[in-house]
Amino acid sequence: MILYDYFRSSAAYRVRIALNLKGVAYARRDVMLLENQQRSPEHLARNPQGFVPALEADGKVITQSLAIIEWLDARHPEPRLIPADPDARAAAMARALVVAADTHPLNNLRVMRRLKEMGVDEEGRNAWTRHWITEGFAALEAMAGDGRFLGGDAPGIADLCLVPQMYNARRFETPLDAFPRLVAIDAAAAALPAFAAAHPDAVAPK
Repeated sequence: MILYDYFRSSAAYRVRIALNLKGVAYARRDVMLLENQQRSPEHLARNPQGFVPALEADGKVITQSLAIIEWLDARHPEPRLIPADPDARAAAMARALVVAADTHPLNNLRVMRRLKEMGVDEEGRNAWTRHWITEGFAALEAMAGDGRFLGGDAPGIADLCLVPQMYNARRFETPLDAFPRLVAIDAAAAALPAFAAAHPDAVAPK
């Protein structure tokens, strides 16, 4: 497998964690977003949206991080990241989508660039990022269960979405005192080798 990746991409970070948890061997190929490599004809042929991640496997290319994780769960069932039980699955996906659908997309690079084009200064862009992370985290804190992770005693798809967003929250100095459950879950995940090996600092270009 080949993962077309960017070290600070939240979506790609999710997939790195999933691949590591599954114990699946893969090679990384950097797509440097700040250099606009995602808009190259070569990458657009892989993913017409011009996003990362893209996972090349079995002669096909899979895009969108949650679709990739779902595919990995089907092809490599252990450890399971998305529950099979319909009720548990719905709860896990609802938590995951708080980040993947409603928080992260408002703070990614293309939105930041658009805000800059509209005249929003760096302080304003950073305040925007903190605002939407705080709103998403407030909901997710209330949705967190009592287990070690968001969905119980083992990490699942919601944790794969939370951890990269926590990394972003700290990058943009988002206050986290109101989210003790999320901070504790993030710390539990950070202690696992699969999460540590996927951290941006572990895969950043040298």
